[in-house]
Amino acid sequence: MTTQFYMSKRLPPYVFKTINDLKAAARARGEDIIDLGMGNPDIPTPKPIVNKLIEAARNPRNHRYSVSRGIPKLREAIANRYARKWGVSLDAEAEVVVTIGAKEGLSHLVLTLLAPGERTLLPEPTYPIHIFSTMMADGRLIRVPMTNQDDLLDKLGASICSERPKLLILSFPHNPTGVCVSREFFQEVIRLARRYDVMVIHDFAYADIVFDGQAAPSILEIEGAREVAVEIFSMSKSYSMPGWRVGFCVGNADIIAALSRVKSYLDYGIFQPIQIAAIIALNECEEHVERIAGEYRKRRNVLVESFGRAGWPVAMPEATMFVWARIPERFRGMGSLEFSKLLLDRAKVAVAPGVGFGESGDGHVRLALVENEKRIRQAARGIKLLLQAAPGKPEVDLAAAVRESKSQ
Repeated sequence: MTTQFYMSKRLPPYVFKTINDLKAAARARGEDIIDLGMGNPDIPTPKPIVNKLIEAARNPRNHRYSVSRGIPKLREAIANRYARKWGVSLDAEAEVVVTIGAKEGLSHLVLTLLAPGERTLLPEPTYPIHIFSTMMADGRLIRVPMTNQDDLLDKLGASICSERPKLLILSFPHNPTGVCVSREFFQEVIRLARRYDVMVIHDFAYADIVFDGQAAPSILEIEGAREVAVEIFSMSKSYSMPGWRVGFCVGNADIIAALSRVKSYLDYGIFQPIQIAAIIALNECEEHVERIAGEYRKRRNVLVESFGRAGWPVAMPEATMFVWARIPERFRGMGSLEFSKLLLDRAKVAVAPGVGFGESGDGHVRLALVENEKRIRQAARGIKLLLQAAPGKPEVDLAAAVRESKSQ
């Protein structure tokens, strides 16, 4: 077949696929791989949500086509949680649309708003769909390296003034670095966006996964934000509902209306029993959200402590379910993809290469907190053996050594 597929040609190879393929091959050989790669939550969905899904699925009236922008009671529950959590008053009819997960919502939103050749401003490293959604829309990317949080606002302001982007995509708490920002940060972003007529998309997927007494602000708390901004939320992390594919977009009514119109042509909405269960999650499961965040905090602490003792000091993240780890100096020259292959091959630990989050991420790897504390410590033992192996000496059978250390 010689047909050329325009969209697939525009998208580069998905770097995470390389590690996923190697991981699958290793497991097929019977190897025990500790998977800290994909941010795929392993904490069970809270029982009240599951029980409501079962109840709703038994009712045949819920088996018909649903509503692409979300059933009214779910949109009301979304608005009510924003009022409780962030003090933001939303019109459930005009300022809320349900999406099939945050990823679908963001990619279709960018396709809706961006004409070919128009520009998106984006701090980098970043979650890949923030990059590839603009590529799929045939837009142009303006990348701002997020090497220093302190000067990020200055860099964004300079790029807005000189490049005049149509879109600015942000995400705080930040994937992959775990960085949080203040309300003052958002105030300046909104000031710039209103002055230069820039639309702002804020990916708020990790709104509730924050640690050590911090609270993540919503961009919609800022006066004037709804003139230019929308916020996308995912229920995957806060409620441990990754496979359910429930997200939503809230904020500027014109942007919400545009996304709703496009979605009306693309889908009939999420399976209605899932939407009904999501109402229970938003209205009745706040204590479960706190418990889930607490579990990630414990895993974060164990990973940072055990990896540090293994000889790989990593920074303590403020939020999210990830640790953004700089590659140890001895291996830094090989780049994040080759280092990730080495960890998988010799330490039996899968991680996400930093280059998958943009070129500026290549000196790091991302570690997902999706294994229990025992498995995280096991990963640290394998990494310790790798780091202790002297250059030029025969390679150690790390898997056998880890098994031996576990039996002692």
